[in-house]
Amino acid sequence: MSHIKLIKKAKKGHHPSFIALMKEYESTMYRVAKGILKRDHDCADAIQETILICYKKMSSLKEDKYFKTWMIRILINECTSILQKRQSVVPVLDFIQTEEEDLDFKLSVQEAVASLHEALRTVTTLYYFEDLTIKEISQILNIPEGTVKSRLSKARELLMDQLVSESKPSTRGAWK
Repeated sequence: MSHIKLIKKAKKGHHPSFIALMKEYESTMYRVAKGILKRDHDCADAIQETILICYKKMSSLKEDKYFKTWMIRILINECTSILQKRQSVVPVLDFIQTEEEDLDFKLSVQEAVASLHEALRTVTTLYYFEDLTIKEISQILNIPEGTVKSRLSKARELLMDQLVSESKPSTRGAWK
């Protein structure tokens, strides 16, 4: 069944369609929440609240094609609410170390993204990990497109500096 058909049916109260939509976006919601909150239990809380809000307000969605944007905006608001309740600095992710050397670079990138300021981390996560456009990010975060672009530029600069300074001689060739 097409995306739009699922959304239309869910808006009319068809529970299986709503469940199918949530399952489809489960990993997207987790990645966004994890990028903002870091802690799995906080991510689960934010996702659960987002699903409840989406379910209750599904009929208020005006444009079906913007369902994903609408859902992510709700999720970001929930994540922000959790951060405010926590009232503490978000710690850097504790990554599980593996013995496979090919994961080292991935972990370095994840750690570098996790170390960014929240505003930079949010746009980076949405742009690179969720493949949202600058316009969609602008709409979700309710900020001008120019601000999204400048935050992405600043994040890229900081990430590159951090990753290059951490790189070992064996990985320097990857930056050429």
